Amino acid sequence: MNLTLKLNNINKQKTYILSAILSGFALISSCSKSSTPATPAPAKVITAPVSKEWSFEASTMWSDEFDYTGLPNSSKWNYDLGGSGWGNNELQYYTDNIKNVEVANGVLTITARKEMMGGKDYTSTRLISKNKGDFLYGRIEVKAKLPSGKGTWPAIWMLPTDWAYGGWPKSGEIDIMEHVGYDQDKVHISVHTEAYNHSINTQRSGSKMVPGASTDFHIYRVDWTPKSIIGYIDGEQVFQFLNEERGSAVWPFDKRFHLLINVAFGGNWGAAQGIDPSVLPQKLEVDYVKVYKMIE
Repeated sequence: MNLTLKLNNINKQKTYILSAILSGFALISSCSKSSTPATPAPAKVITAPVSKEWSFEASTMWSDEFDYTGLPNSSKWNYDLGGSGWGNNELQYYTDNIKNVEVANGVLTITARKEMMGGKDYTSTRLISKNKGDFLYGRIEVKAKLPSGKGTWPAIWMLPTDWAYGGWPKSGEIDIMEHVGYDQDKVHISVHTEAYNHSINTQRSGSKMVPGASTDFHIYRVDWTPKSIIGYIDGEQVFQFLNEERGSAVWPFDKRFHLLINVAFGGNWGAAQGIDPSVLPQKLEVDYVKVYKMIE
């Protein structure tokens, strides 16, 4: 009888020990699973636009140094003519008259005058290099002395030759230099695209005060590459627009562009603080225009 009780007690102890061991394994296994961290999802990589250093050839691929006399070289320049307002409610009539545009003493001079023509009270000139100087990328450099006085609005700029993406601003605009006379010596470099333009207050611009902009010659330049448009005044960078790789609405600058040089009078920006006809005549003087090819 006592022997039987002892055997039963021994069996119960074995069963208890075995159950405890199995429970311990289960607890260890459970803790091990719960403490293992979940594998994180891979982070989304966002690539920011970058500006790459580009080189340009030392000699020009196209230029005009105005080392002749008379009207501008007809193999390099055309004219926009008329008094349509040019999309900006400008007040001048553009001519190809030597009274408004002349080359002498190594300088191109465009003169805005107070005189009636074509229903307008003012005359001036707008030179264009379209189909005579068209470029895809490059360094464009212009040395110029600007007019002054309320109402004057000189510009050295670029428009698309082929308008491949549609009318303005879809095919883009590059402003190498703009100045309005009511804000003397403040010079602007800008671009306009469908996504970034002044009509929706999103244009991209850089500005710099240039003391003596209307009494001395200064150098205005853009370096235009597949990745960026960078603007300089007298060698100092004042503007940068990077290719965001988001299509033509943001970057239409992969097509040919040509040069424009003009003096407007009045207009949406030029007359934003009124005009003063007594300041006329006023001159934009250009010492040279140089275009350097980008090195691939």
